[in-house]
Amino acid sequence: MNILVTGGAGFIGSHIVNAYLEAGHRVIVIDNLSSGERRFLNPGAKFYEMDILDAKIADIIKTEKIDTINHHAAQISVSESVKNPLFDANANIIGTLQLLKIAVSSGVKKFILASTGGAIYGDQVH
Repeated sequence: MNILVTGGAGFIGSHIVNAYLEAGHRVIVIDNLSSGERRFLNPGAKFYEMDILDAKIADIIKTEKIDTINHHAAQISVSESVKNPLFDANANIIGTLQLLKIAVSSGVKKFILASTGGAIYGDQVH
């Protein structure tokens, strides 16, 4: 299977990449290295340094014949999201929507979206 991992140079994404490679899959990583690190990249994966808002992602998905997208790319700084909520929304919402649209138009079979417990479940009342 050809799997695209966005944010694959981040802590969690890099472990996902390693697991896919160990399972025998072909892995492509897209990461802008804003919070990920080059040292986390597995040399067995093909790496594209770019942002998920880059329109060239559509070409990569088609050229690499991607079957599955595992989406971990995100703007993760809480302080930045408070200072600049439009930047945060553009990266985390618009970027994800653009990626979903490209996935649908390119015939990607599976889209896995990673999120946080706080974003999904909110604050817990004790």
